[in-house]
Amino acid sequence: MERFKSNRGEHVNPSYDSTLDEPPVYEETNFSNGEHRAVRPSVVSAFGHDTLDRVPNIDFYRNAGSVSGHRAVRPSLQELHDVFQKNGAISVADTEEDDGQRSNGAPSDDLESAIPSDSDKGAVKFGWIRGVLIRCMLNIWGVMLFIRLSWVFGQAGWGLGIVVVALSCVVTTITGLSMSAICTNGVVRGGGAYYLISRSLGPEFGGSIGLIFAFANAVAVAMYVVGFAETVVDLLKENSAMMVDEINDIRIIGCITVVLLLAISVAGMEWEAKAQVVLLVILLVAIANMFVGTVIPATTDKKSKGFFNYNPKVFSENFMPAFRDGETFFSVFAIFFPAATGILAGANISGDLRDPQGGLPKGTLLAILITGITYLAVALCVAATVVRDATGNSTDLITPGIPCNGSAIAACELGYNFSSCEVQKCKFGLMNNFQVMTMVSGFGPLIIAGIFSATLSSALASLVSAPKVFQALCKDNIYKALHFFAKGHGKNNEPIRGYVLTFVISVAFILIGDLNAIAPIISNFFLASYALINFSCFHASYAKSPGWRPGYKYYNMWLSLLGALLCCVVMFVINWWAALLTYGIEILLYIYVTVKKPDVNWGSSTQAVTFVSAVNNALSLTGVEDHVKNFRPQMLVLTGSARTRPALLDLAHAFSKNYGLCLNCEVFVGPRSEGLQEMNANMEKNQLWLRKINRKAFYTAVACDNFREGTERLLQASGLGRMKPNTLMMGFKRNWRTAGAEAVHNYVGVLHDAFDFEYGTVILRMNEGLDVWHIIEAEEEMLRAAREQEELEKEMMTNGEKPRGLFRKSRKSSQQVLTTRVSVCSPPAPQVAKMNEKLLEACTQFKKKQPKGTIDVWWLFDDGGLALLLPYILTTRKKWKDCKLRVFVAGQPGRSDLDKQEMKSLLEKFRITCNDINVIDDLHAIPSSDSLRKLQDMIEPFRLHEGSKDTAQAEAMQREQPWKITDKELNTFEDKTNLQIRLNEVLKENSKSANLIVVSMPIARKDSISDYLYMAWLDILTKDLPPTLLIRGNHKSVLTFYS
Repeated sequence: MERFKSNRGEHVNPSYDSTLDEPPVYEETNFSNGEHRAVRPSVVSAFGHDTLDRVPNIDFYRNAGSVSGHRAVRPSLQELHDVFQKNGAISVADTEEDDGQRSNGAPSDDLESAIPSDSDKGAVKFGWIRGVLIRCMLNIWGVMLFIRLSWVFGQAGWGLGIVVVALSCVVTTITGLSMSAICTNGVVRGGGAYYLISRSLGPEFGGSIGLIFAFANAVAVAMYVVGFAETVVDLLKENSAMMVDEINDIRIIGCITVVLLLAISVAGMEWEAKAQVVLLVILLVAIANMFVGTVIPATTDKKSKGFFNYNPKVFSENFMPAFRDGETFFSVFAIFFPAATGILAGANISGDLRDPQGGLPKGTLLAILITGITYLAVALCVAATVVRDATGNSTDLITPGIPCNGSAIAACELGYNFSSCEVQKCKFGLMNNFQVMTMVSGFGPLIIAGIFSATLSSALASLVSAPKVFQALCKDNIYKALHFFAKGHGKNNEPIRGYVLTFVISVAFILIGDLNAIAPIISNFFLASYALINFSCFHASYAKSPGWRPGYKYYNMWLSLLGALLCCVVMFVINWWAALLTYGIEILLYIYVTVKKPDVNWGSSTQAVTFVSAVNNALSLTGVEDHVKNFRPQMLVLTGSARTRPALLDLAHAFSKNYGLCLNCEVFVGPRSEGLQEMNANMEKNQLWLRKINRKAFYTAVACDNFREGTERLLQASGLGRMKPNTLMMGFKRNWRTAGAEAVHNYVGVLHDAFDFEYGTVILRMNEGLDVWHIIEAEEEMLRAAREQEELEKEMMTNGEKPRGLFRKSRKSSQQVLTTRVSVCSPPAPQVAKMNEKLLEACTQFKKKQPKGTIDVWWLFDDGGLALLLPYILTTRKKWKDCKLRVFVAGQPGRSDLDKQEMKSLLEKFRITCNDINVIDDLHAIPSSDSLRKLQDMIEPFRLHEGSKDTAQAEAMQREQPWKITDKELNTFEDKTNLQIRLNEVLKENSKSANLIVVSMPIARKDSISDYLYMAWLDILTKDLPPTLLIRGNHKSVLTFYS
């Protein structure tokens, strides 16, 4: 027996029992301190030599504190891998204490950074008054001010009416504050709401809302124009001047109006701004006219229609609500709220503003304040002067003996009896007459002019907004099919194509004639924009990104969130089915943009929140102890460049997929300065390549003097918290016999380092090889040569030479370049092409769906289960689902059936489906002489042959060439060497036709087995086989049968 020391005293280690007579069952070993450890006798009879390695057994996977009170513990990786101490002793832990507590693309050009061209110097830029304040006021003051405001206060009373106006202003004010914060957090370019949302929340939200916002503005043109046309048709009807009929007259007048508005818009922003100023003056005169009319003494006709000048009795009577015809507070609010919208009129032409950062907050908020006060003032004046119901009959006076009651009690006290309105519907009063403003005003036609001004100004603002927003959306190329509309014309970069498209859409909806059905959808489109602006402000504040530093400080993230929620609620209040339709369209567009993945990066708050969430999740993981049930392979793959070893990358990605960490690593060997320069140059390119081929992996690299040192850094420093690699994967070094002693030492040293750091280790070997870099370089050279030829052709064409002669000349030049750059001395070109073809075919085989076949798992040593888990994971992937697992285990002669039953039971407990279990009971047999000769030929150049020399000579030779294989070493490890040879023979017999072979990797003890002998083991073991994975876990359980 071999004995070893520990800090608990000396004792016999049964794992090194040399009697070889005991059956492979576990025995309990008691120690002086009362601790227990279940150990299994040597498995020398299975492998032909003494080994501490354990064959797979269920006892290794039991939790601490199991029923038996103790559990079997497989030898640790250090026990197998550490250097032997003197006298062959090794320090290992004595027991496993069971305390019941443990358990095992290149980016696209950035439009934001573009320098304004010289053509922009003569562009017309507006200040905050003309560009923002006037536009917003004109867009907010709409037909509602003159036609429906009196009805709203008649239904709700001026008490609830103030609530309606105030609530609308709250929503728009919060949105205005949010917009102010966003637009002062950096340069604001053209695009309005789309620009603000997309730069804050990213292209997915911006692209979806931008399209429907532009469409809403285009249809809003039709709505406002139809409102204007209806007023004109009413005047024609009163004067018996109808052209055809009511519907067709609306269409005719509407189309003519849109043509005129389009002419003003196309003429340029300067003309459009002048038109807006004229319309504003008319609107202000109309509003003033209404206020003047309230103080002019009422005539008998006006009194009969319910107007009594300012009267406290009328004012108090109109305080309480009087909802009729099924109206409620919410329905009245839904009718009024669209009148408060239009606050983005200034933002929509943000590209034409002189100082959008300063002008937008000031102009928008001031416009909300002025228009809100105006709505309240006009409504309260009307509520203080006009009763709810009136007959319009000047003879309906108070008559003695006839009772006077009903809704107009104040009228009774003022001498008029409108009691008949209780019985039959009257035509006048706040509740019945939409033309109350005309009646109250000092001069009625001015109110008509005000209605014209309100509708035309809103239509003109929408006609300008829609193309501007749409142009900005198309410039970002989020929807590639719409890029045609990105082109601008003139010094103001006017979107003429967008104007034409908006004109076509508006005319199409005008020809429909009746827009009542689509009006709620348009209102909801605008509200969805407001909701996202509020959410953008909240989201950016919540992310706490250092880049969120708005110049406007009077905002609050929670107020913005409240504003977003209010907008969503108002959408359903206005029309529930329109709200659902809006959300549906937005979600579909969001999904479309997400799938298309536009090549833009605007530093959105979505990215910031994703980062914060990732950090928080990573930190939360650090407080949770790892559990075997949650184990998943986290791969550190030495692929070199992301394109160099595609087969290695594809197989590693199959293990991790979207559910685990996969790091593709490259070590730049050479002088530090050169290595760092090359590393930095390739970092982004490699990550973009991974994204392009849809590999969910990270690329990382280090620059070091040698390969081993760089890999050691990666093994130690990669990962974050518990999100760190646990499995090293690399390719087999095919050229180990010609690479030189230092290269082989570094390669084997990487494996030693991985074992030292307790990594699971995976080596992939393919007969054709893995590295395709020379092919990639040749392709790049050919592409460069082709580009040179193309540039040469263009240059000569500009010099006026004939194309035909040029073509022949450039082709000849190109061929010379290609011949020079891609020529290969030996072997001959056809042979090289054939080899490269086979290499490419082999290296891309894991990209394809695997044909029906088997994955053969040779689970020879219990490494914690990694050698079984990885192939099982492969069978769960779509490309490998037609491959069945076959498991091969080592057994003792005469016990094959029992060993097979044990393994079957273990796999069933692990819930791993296996197509077949094979027990190999002749691994201890001597390999054939032919196989032995192959190994001898393989290692002959690296043998020292010191056996025939005297001691002094032998020692001198060993000092001179310490990396060579000594005769003593070969004799010492003859059994283990023969095992690798024999395994290769058995693999060829049983797994020659497998799609993939998985074999337990042999371990070489440090300073005991030379690098060249270990490489010979790995080479002879996997020689002339299908794609083969050598796997060795870190001897910690990765499988469990507990729930």
